[in-house]
Amino acid sequence: MLTVDYDRLDLRPGMTVLDLGCGEGRHAFEAYRRGASVLAVDWGVPEVETTRQWLDAIAEAGEAGRAGDGRVARAEVVRGDLCALPVPDASVDRVIASEVLEHIPDDAAAIAEIARVLKPGGRLAVTVPRYGPERICWALSDAYHANEGGHVRIYRADVLRTRLTAAGLVPGAGHHAHALHAPFWWLKCAVGVERDSAAVRAYHRLLVWDLTKRPWITRTAERLLDPLFGKSLVVYADKPAVARGSSAAGGGYVPPAEERTAAAR
Repeated sequence: MLTVDYDRLDLRPGMTVLDLGCGEGRHAFEAYRRGASVLAVDWGVPEVETTRQWLDAIAEAGEAGRAGDGRVARAEVVRGDLCALPVPDASVDRVIASEVLEHIPDDAAAIAEIARVLKPGGRLAVTVPRYGPERICWALSDAYHANEGGHVRIYRADVLRTRLTAAGLVPGAGHHAHALHAPFWWLKCAVGVERDSAAVRAYHRLLVWDLTKRPWITRTAERLLDPLFGKSLVVYADKPAVARGSSAAGGGYVPPAEERTAAAR
């Protein structure tokens, strides 16, 4: 289930993509299949290991894309702090930060790190829970957000854009996603996030069916409903180029083996 639109991200083979707070790797996998060199970063040890295993499986299955020079794309996974990334300045073409900033107390530091590692002319896709649907979840259940590693804030779109601008980035187009997931979480919060219920199970089966079968009826419904109550807000932002005509594409950064080993401990 992808939240980011890769066409709006303007992802091309051979680019370097940094997937921040990669979770179990859903956005990293798609970038890898499209021929990008991927560096996925997460603080959670299980998430890092799961993402690494799946990226290895994609490579072994021959599903990794090819970079612009025809070589198979590269992929690495490291454990790291999003407020102190193990990445050199101006070294990545694209950054994806999906459903992660709402977990970080010092989100300004994380956004500043994104601006630091992006190449001039590079692009960011950031996704956060949308204000309206998220506010309903918070009102229905403290357990939904008030836990270790939970959501520490709810973003309004204008606030997110202001914080991106303050870091020297230029926010552009935006959209909403996953409208079908908003009622699921409202229902889950209403009955108790830790409780199992027939209604929650039934709705979950609907979401799994939509994810695996992609039927036209749910795809059409979500496309129509996303502007109304899509659960995720997606904003794309650019880092200004140093000079007009600067290329965004280039070689990728892959940490040395000793750095990856140390980060994963």
